[in-house]
Amino acid sequence: MQKYSHLPQLEVGILFSPEICFRLNGIFTCRTTGKKYTGAYNIRQTEDGYLLSQADHREPVSLPLTFEPEDDTTSDFDLTDVVIGIQFHWERKENQKFKGKLKIIDEQKHLTAINILSLEDYLLSVISSEMRATSSAEFLKAHAVISRSWLLAQIDKAKTVRGTYSSCRVDQEEYIRWYDREDHAHFDVCADDHCQRYQGISKAYTPAVREALEATRGEVLTYEGTICDARFSKCCGGATERFDNTWEPVVHPYLDKITDAPEDLETGDLRDEQTARKWILSFPPAFCHTTDRQILSQVLNDYDQETQHFFRWQVSYPAEQLSELVYRKIGIDFGTIRDIQPIERGVSGRLIRVKITGDKKTLVIGKELIIRKAFSESHLYSSAFIVEKQDGIFTFHGAGWGHGVGLCQIGAAVMGARGYNYKAILQHYFKGCELIKMYE
Repeated sequence: MQKYSHLPQLEVGILFSPEICFRLNGIFTCRTTGKKYTGAYNIRQTEDGYLLSQADHREPVSLPLTFEPEDDTTSDFDLTDVVIGIQFHWERKENQKFKGKLKIIDEQKHLTAINILSLEDYLLSVISSEMRATSSAEFLKAHAVISRSWLLAQIDKAKTVRGTYSSCRVDQEEYIRWYDREDHAHFDVCADDHCQRYQGISKAYTPAVREALEATRGEVLTYEGTICDARFSKCCGGATERFDNTWEPVVHPYLDKITDAPEDLETGDLRDEQTARKWILSFPPAFCHTTDRQILSQVLNDYDQETQHFFRWQVSYPAEQLSELVYRKIGIDFGTIRDIQPIERGVSGRLIRVKITGDKKTLVIGKELIIRKAFSESHLYSSAFIVEKQDGIFTFHGAGWGHGVGLCQIGAAVMGARGYNYKAILQHYFKGCELIKMYE
């Protein structure tokens, strides 16, 4: 494992639209055109090519374009109508502000606005975007390490998978898909929940966030000499899931089942249907089983707090509504759905494969994110659920919020509030890992 001789730079995909509207606050230079720019602009594709417009001025340009600030300390740029929470129940648009360079590319389906900045500046925003900057110092440090680790692992992974990566398997009996690297072929990571929530400098930074970053600067989790693909989710529901049950079939020993408690909880084998049912309908004494609003506010932003129940939850649909929803969300017409059967569960009780039986079609779908998308207008909180059918109503009883792999954010926030230091928090969720400093 080679350490970095300088602070890594990265490219973050922010906005995907037929037209990009932005404001350059300060003097920016574009090397492609050889000109200097400041103020409000929009760029769109026309029949004759790309057109960069400002007020009454129109300028034909070629993509990609990169705008670089002459003074990075005083300059920034704004992007208009950035979509956050894409396909989740809190989806909305925001105007956001960013430091660093602005790059605009054409990805065929749309134009893409990319922010180029240093890894540590990125983390400063991620920690403030993913959770409240008022979180406990040890929780902030733990999240700084896992966010840094995940990012560097993704950059390393991208060097080997581009052009060869496949995440979908379809035949007459199964539709199996997961979402990962192939979605971002032209930049390192996106700015939404698909990767890590990043909202530039729109969020207020506090001294606590900066101190957490400085205290852990360059630190990453490693396992047997490799940077860890350190995943995290909102609430594991009491038990975490294996990496290979959620993404590609690669085993990471440090991303396996742990119970989210000071001592091992007795869960039984949650891959067994009856054991999973009992677990999902129970309320075990896990770290993430909390209603403490002060602790929850550390992890949940205002729009996240619109969710009242996530450790254990339920949702119901009439058969007709569910059938229409599944067809609209994943494009498969089952007709009227008659039955939903669990086929395979992971070690946390999360469903990996589900059989849907309708009067037109029967098919097994998976992995967990497809399952969550199929049965919700946005996403079910998790795929750790059981289904009960009565009088034409399907009721889903579920546990946790998110894929459940790696660190449980609410559980880690509780640990921080109880006095655990960041190294103890990391060792709880990532067994057998080692902290290494990758750069100064």
